[in-house]
Amino acid sequence: NKTRNWCDCNFEKPLAACGYSQGRDDDLDWEQVNSREKTSSDPWMPSGSTFMMVNTSGRFAGQKALLLTPQLKENDTHCVIFHYYIGGRDNSHPGHLNVYIKENNSPMGMPVWNVSGPASRSWGQVELAISTYWPNFYQIVFEAITSGQRGLLAIKDVVVQGHQCMNTPHFLTIKGVEVNAGQTASFHCTVNGRKRDNFRLWLQGIGGREAPMKATKPWNNRRFIGTFDVENTTKGDSGRYRCIVHSDKGVGVSNYGELTIKQPPVPIAPPQLTAVGATYLWIQLNANSINGDGPIIDRQVEYRTVSGTMYDLQPVDKTTHKIGHLDPDTEYEISVLLTRPLEGGTGAPGPPLRARTKCAEPMHGPRRLEVVDIQSRQVTIRWEPLGYNVTRCHSYNLTVQYRSRVAGKEETREEVCYEAQSRDPQHTIHNLTPFTNLSVKLVLHNPEGVKESTELEVQTDEDVPGAVPLDSIQGSPYEEKIILKWREPAQTYGIITQFEISYKAVSSFDPELDLSNQSGKAVKLGNETTHVFTGLYPGSTYSFTLRASTAKGYGPPVITQFTTKISAPSMPAYDQETSLNQTDNTVTVLLKPAQSRGAPVSVYQVVVEEERPRRARGTAEILRCYPVPIHFQNATLLNSQYYFTAQFPAAGIHSPQPFTVGDNKTYNGYWNAPLLPQKSYSIYYQAVSTANGVGAATHKPDAVEPEKQTDHTVKIAGVIAGILLFVIIFLGVVLLMKKRKLAKKRKETLNSTRQEMTVMVNSMDKNYTEQGTNCDEALSFMDTHNHTLNTRTGSSPSSFTLPKANTLTSSIPTNSYYPDESQNMGSDTSSLVQSHTHSLRKREPVDVPYQTGQLHPAIRVADLLQHITQMKCAEGYGFKEEYESFFEGQSAPWDSAKKDENRMKNRYGNIIACVYKAPLHSS
Repeated sequence: NKTRNWCDCNFEKPLAACGYSQGRDDDLDWEQVNSREKTSSDPWMPSGSTFMMVNTSGRFAGQKALLLTPQLKENDTHCVIFHYYIGGRDNSHPGHLNVYIKENNSPMGMPVWNVSGPASRSWGQVELAISTYWPNFYQIVFEAITSGQRGLLAIKDVVVQGHQCMNTPHFLTIKGVEVNAGQTASFHCTVNGRKRDNFRLWLQGIGGREAPMKATKPWNNRRFIGTFDVENTTKGDSGRYRCIVHSDKGVGVSNYGELTIKQPPVPIAPPQLTAVGATYLWIQLNANSINGDGPIIDRQVEYRTVSGTMYDLQPVDKTTHKIGHLDPDTEYEISVLLTRPLEGGTGAPGPPLRARTKCAEPMHGPRRLEVVDIQSRQVTIRWEPLGYNVTRCHSYNLTVQYRSRVAGKEETREEVCYEAQSRDPQHTIHNLTPFTNLSVKLVLHNPEGVKESTELEVQTDEDVPGAVPLDSIQGSPYEEKIILKWREPAQTYGIITQFEISYKAVSSFDPELDLSNQSGKAVKLGNETTHVFTGLYPGSTYSFTLRASTAKGYGPPVITQFTTKISAPSMPAYDQETSLNQTDNTVTVLLKPAQSRGAPVSVYQVVVEEERPRRARGTAEILRCYPVPIHFQNATLLNSQYYFTAQFPAAGIHSPQPFTVGDNKTYNGYWNAPLLPQKSYSIYYQAVSTANGVGAATHKPDAVEPEKQTDHTVKIAGVIAGILLFVIIFLGVVLLMKKRKLAKKRKETLNSTRQEMTVMVNSMDKNYTEQGTNCDEALSFMDTHNHTLNTRTGSSPSSFTLPKANTLTSSIPTNSYYPDESQNMGSDTSSLVQSHTHSLRKREPVDVPYQTGQLHPAIRVADLLQHITQMKCAEGYGFKEEYESFFEGQSAPWDSAKKDENRMKNRYGNIIACVYKAPLHSS
């Protein structure tokens, strides 16, 4: 019925009557022309027929005109035939004529046939072998596209025949194909007809993708199969595909077969980590949510090292999985793979889980530890390189632990080796103590354990020693030598081989001394820590430079200074031992200048000492220098036995000159009081040297004084000197009080003796009571052995004897230290010239105490009381000692002494010693 309608509709009727329609989305419309009824002046217009036409003249290139046939629903094989015409100038191309087969309201797809010229001015015939059957339907769409050239495109006589095409083969129905993305989809098209060489087959997709025929194979003697592959399929390749065959007379078109592309499943989330070990990882697949298509028929776990080439794939049949036999401290990427049916159904790995295994305990500690360099303060060690198979962890520390014993204390230190991963690993330990034993070992740490190397014993090399401790240097200065003592450095840094001591004189108290030759050097063995420097100048400061040496050389020097003690000025010799002149109240002596030794002479002093009886003669000889100046006015108050009668500056005595003691004048603040005729005096002349210009002292110090003594030290020494002076005075007062008590007690015991001597006393000179019978006039001398810092004393005694003197005494003074009343500290030396036991009266001088074994003059009766008083004042001396001093008594028996002829000759027979002997021995 439809075929009949098509046959009846040969474009002589209106288009609507035949079911044709114009396209809606085109640029031009087809024109229906009947050249039988109306001729045209257009030379290219076909004549004598009715047809549909598109005039391309005056049209822009690319304009389209669509003409659609009615929908055709055929149940059997059929063939559609139509004629086409291209009119225009010769060899011109007025446009393109395309034929589309649109199935089931689907898009037009791609044209199955087309022609573009040239103009022929004749009608051509085309066969369309369409293999679309009910319930599907299709439409034929004619499309004319202008080229911009003049002409026309026309079609006519579109007829559907109820049999197969004569020159164009038909297709059997093709099936759809389902593949996974990325795979190759193969379509098999069966051609109904024998294969001819002029047949050209291809696969056409509705989306525009085409695939050439891969191969053909005969199915039987009337059919053959063409194979078409759509390679590397993606989701975008999904859609409908049909087979196309071209012949010389037309085109065969198959039905559409659906190409289904399935996306292999891919998990949306990465797997979850549930447990970590050194060689394993526990994961949960977490693959319930996927991208892609199912169903899931298989699961796999893929893991690989992040940095490396290790890869593995393990099948999984549970939702949790343990990945074992992994490397410690290695990061892995773990993914889950899912598989769907068909080839290529395994999807891409899901999102990866990055997980690192734990470190494992090191296999062993570093090996082949050895020392490659030893210096005094550093040691370099080397060891075997550490591989991952030893450390079993990429994050590890290699530390050097070393123990040393310094100054008796053991120290343990640790340093990190930063070159542990080098090919030739080594480490230098710095800041070591020279000449020290070390115990060195390497310790390999990782988070899971510690392994140590064997311990290596090494000793650092020697180095130059440290400085000799300055506080250990002690100097014992003398006048012409200094004894230097020291200790070895606190840091010897080796074996001390020797000490080098250089010295040089830097200054002297005596500016006239030439110090240019006062220098030298001494070298001592390492076990010697003392040296005596001799041949030095008195009162000179020497700088000592001391340094120690090891096999590596000398250490830093240390410098200190010591000053030799000044010597007492040297007194010149006197040609005579008597005074120049003598009166009842004066004595004239000769004063000579002294020679300085180490310090210039500061002053000359004349000292008058009252002769008083003492316990022994040695007591009066002990003190020969008088450092404490006492004025005549203070002598009685202080119960002093001596006083300063004159003082002269050093410039005042350039040459020998006479001086009168007792001329009642004042010399430099000291009153030269007249001498008393009834008393005996010793006159001393002393020269005083002052060091540093301050103080007065008579002792040479044993202590060491540095070269640069600070003011603070001077102040402290001054305070000490003041305290010592107070103690001396206090002890003197206490001793004086004790002597008074003792004298009072003895006075009471002598009352009876005085009564017996009344007759003799009455005959005495009326002036005898004016003599010194008061014990309070006796001077008590304190011990003079105290000494202090930076004080020196010395004396060169010279003596002369004034007239009426029976004895001449020369003494060497004892070294003592006495601070001056008006000064704080210094170094003085004194030299004394003595005139001993001079009496201004015309009588024999009293020489007290007696020396045993010597003959002493008899005592006058008038002087007996005074003699007894002197014995009372002198502790430990009395009639007993005087009796013991007598020469041996009689050599004959006592009976001989009783004879009348010998009674007047023998003094021992009637001596009163028998009366006093017992009490004297008992006292």
